[in-house]
Amino acid sequence: MLFTPRAIGFARTPFKERSQIPKGPGTKHEAEGTIEVLEEFAEGLKDIEGFSHLYLLWVFHQQEGFELLATPPGQTEAHGVFATRAPRRPNPIALTVVELLARDDRRLRVHGVDMVDGTPILDIKPYLSSIPDSSLRRGWLGK
Repeated sequence: MLFTPRAIGFARTPFKERSQIPKGPGTKHEAEGTIEVLEEFAEGLKDIEGFSHLYLLWVFHQQEGFELLATPPGQTEAHGVFATRAPRRPNPIALTVVELLARDDRRLRVHGVDMVDGTPILDIKPYLSSIPDSSLRRGWLGK
């Protein structure tokens, strides 16, 4: 089944240009922002305050086309796009984990944004991880 995704809201962030967003291995995303959920989806935020962290699924809406190999910032070797967080992807979908700081009606104040202001948000999910840190592997980043 194919579907046409639609935004449930938009990110409000301090980043007006992609070049302002910190990138590369070891980068810490410390910026705060707001996720403004559209009125028609506001009821879907019921009980979200109980979660400390959220997954945000969003769109690399300023990208065109894709490449199957990408060289991440600070790297000299190309990797398959699916082994990176590169924005030029066959489906320009991104995933970010943010800390939920507060909710004000249909606005979520979050910590850890890494997208430009006005980015369309496709979905919000509570962050639940059952994988212990000791079991995680970091692929080429662990080398």
